[in-house]
Amino acid sequence: MLYSKDVVQKDLSNIVMDSNIPFDMLKGKTVLVTGAMGMIAYYFTCTLMYLNQHKNMDIKVVALVRNGCKAREGFSDFVDSRHFQLLIQDVCEPIDYKGEIDYIFHAAGGASPKMIKNDPLGIIKANVEGTFNILELARERQAIRVVYPSTREVYGKIENVSWIREDMMGVTDPLENRSCYPESKRMAEQIFKSYYISHGINSTLLRIAHVYGPGMDIDHDGRVMSDFISDIVNNRDIVLKSDGSAERAFCYLSDAVRAIFLTMLKDTGFEVYNIANETEPMLIRDVAKLLVSIKQEKNLKVVYQISDDTSGYCSFQRVGLDTGKLEALGWKPLVSLETGLQQTVDSY
Repeated sequence: MLYSKDVVQKDLSNIVMDSNIPFDMLKGKTVLVTGAMGMIAYYFTCTLMYLNQHKNMDIKVVALVRNGCKAREGFSDFVDSRHFQLLIQDVCEPIDYKGEIDYIFHAAGGASPKMIKNDPLGIIKANVEGTFNILELARERQAIRVVYPSTREVYGKIENVSWIREDMMGVTDPLENRSCYPESKRMAEQIFKSYYISHGINSTLLRIAHVYGPGMDIDHDGRVMSDFISDIVNNRDIVLKSDGSAERAFCYLSDAVRAIFLTMLKDTGFEVYNIANETEPMLIRDVAKLLVSIKQEKNLKVVYQISDDTSGYCSFQRVGLDTGKLEALGWKPLVSLETGLQQTVDSY
């Protein structure tokens, strides 16, 4: 992979040290991870294998991917393990797996602005057809729980509130160019709810906001943090395509993965959680300046090249996500923005 195994190992160690997470529930279980080469899913998968290596958990990990060559490289430490299996197929096709499945982390699907602009139908198919296929497998195999990383964007535009709880919902325009993403995520959430009503499939929906860390696709993704990290790693000035006045609150990868395991293993029935680190909201231009300071010896700077094309990006004014429900399970973010940015840059 492109990033340092030392950084990953440190993060994995911190994840499994969280005493609030009942990792023992995974002992001897089989876990299917779809889209396993994505940033969050990759860390999730590596955490499962770390539990096998360091805690003797005897977990069987089935990693569903489309690109076998890329996956064999990324999971090179695991491909010969009896605890690890690659399942190479498109999630939009019926899932070709005959063994038992206990837990599923269904993370397959695109989210980058570049994919939103260039392949909206691919995004819709993965979120809708892929979700049907995964839940059919869960029904057939009587899986204990399916976890779905959704997005904060399902809330749409909500006005006159300071914080968004899981029971709130705003408005989206289905004809906006980028609505292929939030609208298909909304549809996927309804499919999960319908499978719970009709077949009793226990599920957890996670509305995740602005996760970053090692393994980001800094070459092709197009999201703001990926572009910033790409500039810093390649010793380029950070290029802002706006005035940088938008505010964001970023969550480091290991904190997000801790939340995923916690909700997966503590939930019963059907649940929805916000995942975000709202402790350090910051203007985009200030995030850029903070990153430049990390590489101050290179004399990099922030430059502005404001673009008229914003079709791949969300235009709503940011409202904070209320993470009280998640925090009630014992979760809190542990990695500050400055530390997380430093670790992410160091990882490449």
